[in-house]
Amino acid sequence: MPESALNFNHNQPVYTVSEVSFSIKRVVEDHFGVVRIRGEISGFKLHSSGHAYFTLKDDNACIDAVCWKGNVGKLRFKPEDGLEILGSGKITTYPGRSKYQIVIDSMEPAGAGALMALLEKRRKQLEEEGLFDPKRKKKLPFMPRVVGVVTSPTGAVIRDILHRLSDRFPVHVLVWPVAVQGEGAAEQVAAAIKGFNEISGAQRPDVLIVARGGGSLEDLWAFNEEVVVRAAAASDIPLISAVGHETDTTLIDYASDMRAPTPTAAAEMAVPVREELRTGLKQLDARLAMAMQRMMAQRQEKLEGLARGLPKPMQLLQVSLQRLDDWADRLQGALPALLARKQQQLAVASAGLRPQAIRTDMNKVNERLKELQQRLQAAGTRYLDTREERLRSMASQLESVNYQKVLARGFALVKDASGTLVTTAAGAKEKPEMTVTFKDGDLKVKPQA
Repeated sequence: MPESALNFNHNQPVYTVSEVSFSIKRVVEDHFGVVRIRGEISGFKLHSSGHAYFTLKDDNACIDAVCWKGNVGKLRFKPEDGLEILGSGKITTYPGRSKYQIVIDSMEPAGAGALMALLEKRRKQLEEEGLFDPKRKKKLPFMPRVVGVVTSPTGAVIRDILHRLSDRFPVHVLVWPVAVQGEGAAEQVAAAIKGFNEISGAQRPDVLIVARGGGSLEDLWAFNEEVVVRAAAASDIPLISAVGHETDTTLIDYASDMRAPTPTAAAEMAVPVREELRTGLKQLDARLAMAMQRMMAQRQEKLEGLARGLPKPMQLLQVSLQRLDDWADRLQGALPALLARKQQQLAVASAGLRPQAIRTDMNKVNERLKELQQRLQAAGTRYLDTREERLRSMASQLESVNYQKVLARGFALVKDASGTLVTTAAGAKEKPEMTVTFKDGDLKVKPQA
C-alpha cells in the first residue's frame, strides 16, 4: 500500500467542488468589497447579450473583468482596447473556470489624457481613410428651401436655431429628434443623418445642421464615434456641424462640409439675410432703370442724327417720276408712228397685188394690227402699273423713316435762332430763344433762368 494511503486521515471532512468554490467566493467578496481599479483595457468584447467582457492589465499583472448589460448602457464613452480606465466594482470568482474576476459597475477614462489619446488615434485612422479630405467637402446652397436639423428636441439649442432662421430668412425646417449624449446617442445621430439623405421629393432638405450645446469631453463623445463620423462623411446633403462651443472640437467637425462655432452660427451659415437680399435687389433695379434711361437717350440721339442726314422722300422720287412721265409720253407717241410705218410698208407691198386679194389681205392685216396694238397697249399699261407700284413702295419706305414720322411718335426737334440743333440741357440754357418743332408745327420758347 502506498505511503500516502497510510497517512490519509479518514476523520477529515470531505467537501464538494461547489462547496469549496462557494467558500472561496465568499471569502474573496467579504474581504475586498467594492474596490476601485486602474488598468488598460485588453481583449474587449461586447457579447450579443449586451454584457461586456475584457481584461484589465498593467505592467505586472492582469485581471478578468465583466460589465453587465445594464451598466454598459450607462457608460458615457465606448470602451475599446488600449484605453486606460478607472473602474469601480466587486472582486468575485467564476466557479465555472476556477478564476477570480472583477464585476465592473462603473468606469471612466483615466483622466482626459486617455480620452485625448484615443481621440487622436481615431482621428489619424479616419484621416488616413480620406474622410477628412477637403476635396470631398460640398458647397452650401445659397438659398435653401428646406433645412434639416439633427439635435435634441428639448433645450436651448433647437430654440436658438429656429429663432435665428426665422430672423434671417424663414424657411421650412425639419427636426429629427435624437439623444445627444449617453447610451445610443451616436447611433441615433448617425441614423438621423442617413434618414434625411433617404428623403426624396420636395421634403428633402437642402442642408443639414447637426448641433448640441457645450459640455465636457465625455459629454460630447458621441460625436467622436466612428458611426457618426462615417455618416457625416457619406452624406450627399451638405452638412454643418455645430457641436459644443467655439473651443470644442469633435471628429464630426472634420468630416462635415462646414463647421460652425455655435448652433446659432450654424443657422447663420445655412441661410442668407432676407433684408440684405431685398436691399440688393432694389439697388440692382435702380441701376437697371438708369441704364435703360441712358440707353434710350443714346438711341434717341442717334436716331435724330440719322434723321438729319436723310433727304426728303420727294427729293428722291422726283427724278424717277420725271423719267416715268417721259416714258409715258414716248410710248403714246411711238404707237401711231409704228402703225404708220407698218401701213406704208403694207401699201408698197400690196401695189402689185389684185384688188380683191389685196382687200382680203388688208382686212387680215388690219385685224392683226389691231390685235398687236391691243397687246402692245396692255403690255405698256402693265409695265407702267408695275413701275408706279414700285415707286409708291419706295416712297412709303422713305416716308416711314422721315423725321416727320419720328415727330409724330412724341419726339420734338429743338433749334436755336440760327437753325442749329440744340441737343443738351446745358446748351439750351445758353440760348436766348429756341424753336421747338412738333409734328403739327413750330413753337418759339425762351429758356428760364
